[in-house]
Amino acid sequence: MIENFMKSALAQAEKAAQIGEVPIGAIIVKDSKIIARGYNKREYKKNALYHAEIIAIEKACKKLNSWRLSGCELYVTLEPCPMCMGAIINSRIDKVYFGAYDKKAGSCGSIINLNDYPYNHHPEITGSILQNECSSILSTFFANLRKQKKN
Repeated sequence: MIENFMKSALAQAEKAAQIGEVPIGAIIVKDSKIIARGYNKREYKKNALYHAEIIAIEKACKKLNSWRLSGCELYVTLEPCPMCMGAIINSRIDKVYFGAYDKKAGSCGSIINLNDYPYNHHPEITGSILQNECSSILSTFFANLRKQKKN
C-alpha cells in the first residue's frame, strides 16, 4: 500500500517534469484514499511557495474544510524542506513518507530534523520509499537540463 501511494506521488512528479518544473510530487491520504495531490509549480506560478507538499496540503484543507489534517498521511518524492516541514507540523499531518533524501534542503534528517525540536506536533517520518525511482526522476531531469544548457 505504501509503495502504491508513493507511485501516485511519482505520477505527480512526472506532471511537474512535463511543464519544466523540478519533478517533485506529493499526495495526501486519509482513510486509505487519496484526498489531495500536488506537484511543484514554482516556475510556472512564479511563486516560491508552490512546492508539491504545500499545494497538496492546501487542497486537503479545502477538501476536509479544516486546517487540521489529523488522520492524514503525506507521500512525497523528496524529503521535505524547512518550509514544507513547517506546514506539515502546523497542519497536524500524522505520517510523512518520502522517497529520496535531499542533501541540500532536507529537514527530516539530511540537513536538520525539525521533528527533534519541541514543537507541539511530531509526525511519524519514514524515508527511502521507492528511493531509487524518486532519485532517478530528479537525476534524469537535471541531466536533461544540463544538456539543454550546453546546446
